[in-house]
Amino acid sequence: MKAPPMSDDYEHGRRDGLRLALALLAAEEAKWAVLLGGSKSGRTNTIRQVRHKTLQVAQKRVQTVLNRLAPRDEAAMTLELASALDKIGL
Repeated sequence: MKAPPMSDDYEHGRRDGLRLALALLAAEEAKWAVLLGGSKSGRTNTIRQVRHKTLQVAQKRVQTVLNRLAPRDEAAMTLELASALDKIGL
């Protein structure tokens, strides 16, 4: 049995959630980027590098999912992205 199609509002909400997750990951990644190599402890620096790389990988994966869910219609995608950026004040 085929699943019913999801509503446009639901899909839009999913994409908004992914954009928010991407923004949060970018903020965390930026925080760790500043701390790289700043400690006298080699162990601490290694842990910071691992966290930083993990956040970069997570951002890439979320971006991939977001790209797969993005509307194929270029005009709709541009309008939706502009609306999302407007909501967060950018």
